[in-house]
Parts: sequence; structure tokens; C-alpha cells
Amino acid sequence: MKKFKVGIQLYSLRDAMEKDMDATLKAVKEMGYDYVEFAGYFGKSAEEVRAMLDKYGLECISVHQAIGLFEEEGKAAVDYLNTIGAKYCAIPWYEADKYYNNWDETVKKFAAVSELLKKGNIQLMYHNHDFEFGKIDGEYILDKLYSTLPSDVLMPQLDTCWVHYAGVNPAEYVRKYSGRMKVLHLKDFVCEKLGGGPVYALIDEDGNEMKPQSRDESGFKFVPVGSGIQDWESILSAAEDAGIDYVIVEQDMSVDRDPIEAAKMSRDYLKSLGL
Repeated sequence: MKKFKVGIQLYSLRDAMEKDMDATLKAVKEMGYDYVEFAGYFGKSAEEVRAMLDKYGLECISVHQAIGLFEEEGKAAVDYLNTIGAKYCAIPWYEADKYYNNWDETVKKFAAVSELLKKGNIQLMYHNHDFEFGKIDGEYILDKLYSTLPSDVLMPQLDTCWVHYAGVNPAEYVRKYSGRMKVLHLKDFVCEKLGGGPVYALIDEDGNEMKPQSRDESGFKFVPVGSGIQDWESILSAAEDAGIDYVIVEQDMSVDRDPIEAAKMSRDYLKSLGL
């Protein structure tokens, strides 16, 4: 298996980051993560963040950042990312109704932010949830985004949990974007029944359309990588074939254990696979 560069999305440890960023980054490095992806800086200057990264030998490969900040702050927001060393910036979430009701405006906005980031040698990515597997004109929103905007404007950052939860095979979907994606999110979960279900309408035995179950109704829960229903052998094999360089662990919520412990469990599992 390819020796992927392994990082963690620090949103997974947001409470610890807010309380003591220095100690949290130290713990991350000690677990065996060499790369981090930020989702907020908790009032720290770019110089303060960079100093902590350098102190522990960590590299910021990417960040999650709402595009509104770039519209408000312009070059200053890009300068922050340059200082902390980010090579990629992912749109972490975007309102579903804007895809359905303001498609042209949305893609124009994405392209403008991408152009601003490119001036700082940063590549824009898009981090999906499950709702982007809804359809517009018979095409998944996510696919429509990537067919509308070329790879130099917008790269995928597929979240393997949400792809699977939407009823799509994550390994197959990773391969679909071979050569276009460099950073992949590894996220595991358990679920009695995929809450998103297939993205086409579900039909019961009487031919009536069924309402997809919610996460609560389907027993959905985030768990450390290697503890859930994801087939990591097939996903990582697909990632290798697709040319992925960085795999980023993310666990949105940890209900059974401290998030620090959960992050270590994920890293230990990946070490057991040789990563």
C-alpha cells in the first residue's frame, strides 16, 4: 500500500484546541500525525499558529474555511493561510438551497474565491456532506460542480463517510475522481440503516415513495477509523489508484470517549495498516 501522508482535521479536537492549542498540537504529533487541517484558529494570529506548528514538527496541509471570509477580507485571509503554510483550502459546507436556486451565482462565487487563493498558490477544494448527492437535472450536485468547474478551479475533497451515508460506494466514487484529488477525508461510522439511503426515491412494496430515515432514526454514530462499517482496505486501495497524497482523519463527534482518545485510536488503526 502507498505510504500516504496522514493528517487530522482539528475540528475533531475543537474543544481541546480552544482550551489549549499548544498542548493539543503536541498530543497530535505524539499520536503520529504529521499533518493537520485547521477549522478555526481560536483567536490566534497566523504567526502564533505557525510557531506552534514548527515547535512540534507539524505541517498544515489544508484548512476548512467558509468562503465568506475571503469575500470580506480578501488578500488578508489568503496571507493568513500562506503564513501557516496551507497548500489547500476547502469549502467545508455550502447551503443546499443555493445550489438549487442560485446555481450560476454559486459557481461564479466559487471561481472568484479560487482565483483569489491561486494568487497565494493555494488550491481550492470542496468538502462534501451527503446532501450533495441530491440531483439537479438528473446529475448529483457534486458531479455537476466538478463538471462545471475545472480541476484547477475546484478539486474534490471527498468525505468518505458522507459518500457512503448517501448510499454511494466510497471506493468507487474515489476512483471516479482519479487524478483530480489529492486530499481525502477518512471518517468512520456505524449505522443500522443508511439514513440517506440511495439518492433516488425509495419505493415501498405498494409503490409509494418512502421518506429517507434521519440519522437519529437510523442509529447513526461517528466512531474512530477502523471501528465502523467502512471498508478501509477497498477505500485506501482506491485512494492509491486515484493518486491521493494526503489522508485526513476526521471524527465530527465522539460520544463514547474523549476526542483525544478517539483520534489516537484512529491513528493506531492506520499504523496497523502500515500508514
